[in-house]
Amino acid sequence: MYAVIRSGGKQYRVSPGDVLRLEKLEQTEGTVELDQVLAIRGEDGIIAQPENARVTATVLQPGRGDKILVFHYKRKKQYKKLAGHRQPYTEVRIASIRVGDQVYSA
Repeated sequence: MYAVIRSGGKQYRVSPGDVLRLEKLEQTEGTVELDQVLAIRGEDGIIAQPENARVTATVLQPGRGDKILVFHYKRKKQYKKLAGHRQPYTEVRIASIRVGDQVYSA
């Protein structure tokens, strides 16, 4: 059993019990309902596009990713610029996938 969800402009394939890092969410603790479910696979070989599916996740911790260096350089012009960036994220554990009255949990 898995679902394909959209969060933060990206798509993720999730199953109950998975831990993943999403783009920073406003909620920093408790549970989160992800309602942008694009596809669900419940049985072997059957992939559906549900209308009333929801994925429930538990927020584990917020954090920041590794530093990425952004370096701009123009040769022969004496121009160099170095900047760093750390992308914020929210780590969540998928608790359950609900489709209509069926609930799949870890």
